[in-house]
Amino acid sequence: MTALDQLMADHRRWMKVAIREAEKAFEADEVPVGAIVVQNGIVVGKGFNQVERLGDPTAHAEIIAITAACDRLESKHLTDATLYVTLEPCPMCSGAIVLARLKQVVFGAFDDKAGAASTLYNIPQDPRLNHYVDMVSGVEEHRCADLLTSFFQKKRERDLPHGA
Repeated sequence: MTALDQLMADHRRWMKVAIREAEKAFEADEVPVGAIVVQNGIVVGKGFNQVERLGDPTAHAEIIAITAACDRLESKHLTDATLYVTLEPCPMCSGAIVLARLKQVVFGAFDDKAGAASTLYNIPQDPRLNHYVDMVSGVEEHRCADLLTSFFQKKRERDLPHGA
């Protein structure tokens, strides 16, 4: 196995942990996005979307995972850490990623409507900002996208009037 193959295998392994967080969101009737922060081979923060449960528009998986990692490491900067997230970060989360000075972000599915890490914008790699984040996209993309598709399909079916 080449070094690149091993790196991608590691990314897939950690993304599967983030997917388990997304599944928790799905079960809680939240948009199924999960995130973990890994440093030195250890999960130091994790989270899943809790916007509805907490009534907080900032309660995205990435924000919760970053906050947990900062608390655990007692630092506002995560310069040696990687964030794994099942969906491309939005503008708010991308800003938090830069401010936390994460070393790398690995995400699964692309977000055509709010993606701010490559699709609509590329905030984590904007040269005008004071920190540059390495990005890896499309890891376990189909599993991440399928979870989101299933969630919204279930939500549409539940919201249809009976007999429609």
